[in-house]
Amino acid sequence: MANITAAMVKELREQTGAGMMDCKKALAECDGDKDKAVDFLREKGLASAAKKAGRVAAEGVVTSYIHGNGRIGVLVEVNCETDFVAGTDDFKEFARDIAMQIAAANPKCVRREEVEAADLDHERKVLREQALAEGKPEKIVERMVEGRIEKYYKEVCLLDQAYIKDPEQTISDLVKAKIAKIGENISIRRFVRYEVGEGIEKKEDDFAAEVMAAVKG
Repeated sequence: MANITAAMVKELREQTGAGMMDCKKALAECDGDKDKAVDFLREKGLASAAKKAGRVAAEGVVTSYIHGNGRIGVLVEVNCETDFVAGTDDFKEFARDIAMQIAAANPKCVRREEVEAADLDHERKVLREQALAEGKPEKIVERMVEGRIEKYYKEVCLLDQAYIKDPEQTISDLVKAKIAKIGENISIRRFVRYEVGEGIEKKEDDFAAEVMAAVKG
């Protein structure tokens, strides 16, 4: 068995935000392999986060984000369980990251359950007609439609979107990781996004791309 030093525990704790004893146990379970220990803690953390997700989150912050050129603005309410956590820099930074995500990726709602049934029916109809127009056999069209509906959810639902700062994880993954780190339930409750001239016929500019470029820069 590998000798687990205090320095190894400290390094893992700084990387993951997990507790000291959890880090020590993870390193022991993984024979001192830090990368495996990170995966061990992540799996354990996500399981822990799932238990916390049912708890009431009635505190939190309303955060704003205005894109540098003043053409896109977002207000988002992000909830947690206590005003102590709501007041931390870590939580406020998380809420701001969510606001920036909304500005850049332009979701229509927070979660799948909020997609209007009429919008979903319309999308299914359009996708079905597209598949048939492509000459796909009738027997596989429905499977294709459902697969493309999954892609639709990833475009319009905030929690299903790829995180603009790390496309390898979704916003849902980001929320779960944050829950595991702070030990409280977190919920993105609602948001509103404004874009100058939205709904007015005009020359199209890709403002969302500008936001994403600013974030990554």
